[in-house]
Amino acid sequence: MEPEDEQSGEPVQRPVPSGLSLFEPAEGAQESIPGASGSAEGSGDGGEEPPPDREPPTRRRRTRRVLLWTLSALLALAVGGCGALWWTAEHYASSVQRIPDAFPTAPETAQPKPVPGSGLNLLLVGLDARSDTPTTGSAAKAPAWQAGAARSDTMMLLHLSDDRSSATLVSLPRDTWVPVPGHGEAKLNAAYSWGGPALMTETVQNLTGIRIDHLAVIDWNGFRALTDAVGGVDITVPRTIEGVGEARAWEAGTHHMDGATALLYVRERYGLPGGDLDRTKRQQNFLRALMLKVMDSGTLTSPSRLGGLLGTVGEVVSVDDRLSNTDLFQLAWGLRSLRADDVRFMNAPFGGFATRGEQSVVLLADHPAAQLWEAIRNDRTDQYFQEHRTGDTLGTDVD
Repeated sequence: MEPEDEQSGEPVQRPVPSGLSLFEPAEGAQESIPGASGSAEGSGDGGEEPPPDREPPTRRRRTRRVLLWTLSALLALAVGGCGALWWTAEHYASSVQRIPDAFPTAPETAQPKPVPGSGLNLLLVGLDARSDTPTTGSAAKAPAWQAGAARSDTMMLLHLSDDRSSATLVSLPRDTWVPVPGHGEAKLNAAYSWGGPALMTETVQNLTGIRIDHLAVIDWNGFRALTDAVGGVDITVPRTIEGVGEARAWEAGTHHMDGATALLYVRERYGLPGGDLDRTKRQQNFLRALMLKVMDSGTLTSPSRLGGLLGTVGEVVSVDDRLSNTDLFQLAWGLRSLRADDVRFMNAPFGGFATRGEQSVVLLADHPAAQLWEAIRNDRTDQYFQEHRTGDTLGTDVD
């Protein structure tokens, strides 16, 4: 029996000894069972029924303390994890070299209007600097652009759908005959030589009517280094190709290519039946192989690995200074659900070869090209490919 208070006659509750488990009764203590005979609360005749059992105040306070400490620990872990992720993003994204003044200075009224909710458009430029001195990335020893020093060797328009469920990459042949603002008509790659990233961006915008959101530039030194950094790529050559002049011969079969070998593969065009058009397909084929390797390694789904990838890219690639560290990380992280089948590679609609003066040039097919630009501009590429299945898309059989 519990001792009773001398004035009220009610049972006095004993204090709970320290060190007891929160979940087990004290040794020798009897658990209270409502309605059981002989219990302190149920004894007596005709008395008023006492209130039900309550957990002792000390035990309640101890339980609350444990819950508070547990929640605090979980919150600290969550904040620490977010902090570590933010630090990783900032650290690696900060290593990416930024290009100032990469966009046209023309008035907004003279540029294509951005379409809200229509995805993201990036211009990818490969430089043929013909120098062993790096010009892009954090290891650059020379500017990415000097007037007349180098022409762009590769131009690709990359469209990412607004929900990041698909991507379309369109190669613009470097010999495409286009109007270059302030210079009349010329080959597309001359725009970079004359006016750098800003003139190249303006020329592509005028050609396509598509607003360019961001720009990325890599030179061939960076291309070699990036390929070696991922351990090389595997590319299948479907048929044996004989060497022509300085062009290398390729045996049919799958080749594991390091940076130097991959550079020979993507730069060659003289031994190919379609010349520069087949060359752009090789470049796309390489990018597809590189993308598959990155995806298979789980890099895009792991924040820590993604940070490492950004660090590698930052050593060899330069981007426009409008692309913040957060934008860069979110852009890469947003592609984590993308699969190889969700990415379409194609050449801009081909309208034939021609001669302008003493120059051999590439013409675009005006109407088909206009349809493609309209689809990209309004984020309707899925619909476009359903209606144009015969487009010049990249297949698995690439010479």
